[in-house]
Amino acid sequence: MKHKYTQKQGKYLAFIYYYTKIHGYPPAEADMQNYFKVTPPSVHQMVLTLERRGFIERIPGQPRSIRVLLSKEEVPALE
Repeated sequence: MKHKYTQKQGKYLAFIYYYTKIHGYPPAEADMQNYFKVTPPSVHQMVLTLERRGFIERIPGQPRSIRVLLSKEEVPALE
């Protein structure tokens, strides 16, 4: 099944996927904020959007609980 996500959403998915693979745990929203040089509300809205679209799951209120629900083949390369 081919998922449809925007280029920006793909960049966030790739960051979450590869950050988790490298560090052994998911990124915090602050990690994404620093990497993408955006504001905390921007990151939070993207996380909510990715969750709503079924690309990730997380446990609200629990830090570092983001999990990508796509296979490795469906995640774009991290640029």
